[in-house]
Amino acid sequence: MPVTIPEDLLAQRSLGADWSAWLDRLPRLAADLLEEWHLRPTGPSRHGHCSLVVPVTDADGVPGALKVTFDGDEESQHEGLALQRWGGDGAVRLRRADPRRRALLLDWLPGPDLADAWDVEACEVVGALYGRLHVPPLPQLASLASYVGRWLDELDGLGRDLPVPRRYVEQALSLGPDLLADAPEPVVVHGDLHYANVMADDAGEWHAIDPKPMVGDPHYEPAPMLWKRMEELTGPLAVGSLRDGLRRRFHALVDAGGLDEARARDWVVVRMVVNAGWTVQDARAAGRGLEPDEQDWITRCIAITKAVQD
Repeated sequence: MPVTIPEDLLAQRSLGADWSAWLDRLPRLAADLLEEWHLRPTGPSRHGHCSLVVPVTDADGVPGALKVTFDGDEESQHEGLALQRWGGDGAVRLRRADPRRRALLLDWLPGPDLADAWDVEACEVVGALYGRLHVPPLPQLASLASYVGRWLDELDGLGRDLPVPRRYVEQALSLGPDLLADAPEPVVVHGDLHYANVMADDAGEWHAIDPKPMVGDPHYEPAPMLWKRMEELTGPLAVGSLRDGLRRRFHALVDAGGLDEARARDWVVVRMVVNAGWTVQDARAAGRGLEPDEQDWITRCIAITKAVQD
């Protein structure tokens, strides 16, 4: 069965020449890996934002997933190292890796993910994974400080016309350096742990996938669980207000993960304001104003920033 690149992944050509070059190489790259690793595709290819995932079986008939990641994605560069360090404890098991080609052979996780779980239950699952994933640092991983320092400089450089209350921008610019200066003992941080990045195995045990690993403060983790699935907090089945729902999730994560509430809250503020700044940066780089979906996203960032502090 030949490898077909999903149309939504091919659409990433619009992101630049480096993406186009990688997508041009990808069919041959995937075919070479299948041949060299004695793998056989067993179903349609899947994809993430910057990766191709091919369901496969190996020479012994054991199911797995061949993952090939865009070689320009800095944050996932050492995904294989983190997965190797976790050794299948709390994260998907790595069976083989080729760092040069950004290729991984992973255990097959049939799912489901946490997308349909009650949000508090999902937050408790993710909070419980924190303790298993937050292991001592790996020297090859970039530090959280190296990323956040750059992000805060970029945020500061956007000026006063950022469509976020100025008090929140100033708060993020103040909190970020303070959090880095008095950080607890650093650990390996997943960086992007949310509902779709936690999958069940055949026995129903939960495993994290798709890490953006770095070394730093474990309290950095909770924000993605707040910004994902926000629409259900205002839908017809919502319990309480948007603020109530966000705080319910936040406290479930903090309690299950054994995190310090104040530090976790401060990191949520920093991450949400930085996220809003990235949206403005992207629009400016494209030479245009904010589109409706971008304006909606910034509104969500502000809502989360406000909710965790009220």
